[in-house]
Amino acid sequence: MSKTAVVTDSTSTIPEELVRQYDIKVAPQIVIWDGKTLEDGIDITPAQFYERLKTSPTMPTTSQATVQAFQQIFQPLVAAGRPIVAVLVSHKLSGTVQSALQAKQDFPGAQIEIVDSLHAGMSLGFQVLQTARQAEAGKSFDEVAAYAHKAKDHTGIMLVVDTLEFLHRGGRIGGAQRLLGTALNMKPLLYVEDGRIEPLERIRTKTKAYARMLDLLEEKVKGHANVRIATMHAAAADDAAKVLAEAKSRFQPVETTLSWASPAIGTHTGPGTLAAGYCVDL
Repeated sequence: MSKTAVVTDSTSTIPEELVRQYDIKVAPQIVIWDGKTLEDGIDITPAQFYERLKTSPTMPTTSQATVQAFQQIFQPLVAAGRPIVAVLVSHKLSGTVQSALQAKQDFPGAQIEIVDSLHAGMSLGFQVLQTARQAEAGKSFDEVAAYAHKAKDHTGIMLVVDTLEFLHRGGRIGGAQRLLGTALNMKPLLYVEDGRIEPLERIRTKTKAYARMLDLLEEKVKGHANVRIATMHAAAADDAAKVLAEAKSRFQPVETTLSWASPAIGTHTGPGTLAAGYCVDL
């Protein structure tokens, strides 16, 4: 029996060493900037993206991972007789699931399961990692696919953004729309719920916003087993490291990761964003 291959997209922000360790295939999102089409994480790295964003007179836009990207990933796996489970960014934030479903049609008879994570960032990333670990353990295609579908109920993510401008411009603002126009010194604390970005609270300073995020994180993980915590940042590495260190001290997680917000995510959240993702009971 061939090991099930696990596929995701670049919004999952899984650290590269873990992508390599579990042989996870990653379809790049598309960043469009000054008329050029760039593959997220391939043609432009997060560091390059945020450095350019500081001085650019123009703003990038994004497009979902393409049908062709999934075809190129699926083809050698199918040829090798490997079943595929693709765990992808929420369909309410991107058309990536639709691209994968369209690509799947080119491989009739192949075992390909497309899973809508209803998440993004490391709340998606943890779903992918835990699914890949099931495949690594030799579980059957049906077992891996079933696990991937249930994993979405065990992860979550919260984020603090400098401004809602980027989410608003990109149409990803969801219910946080009602926070627009609030005082400039208020920092929105948001979360992903049912696949959309929704508001939690408005907090006066970043320091207080991070403290509140950790308190809410504690509510989410308290009493659960196998707690995993991740921080993800848009050019805010020091803050991400501090929040993660505090989370380690308070929650004793079995696994932690720290990663950049990919260019496709940063396009919509803006620089300075810090997110905390969690996974429990998997």
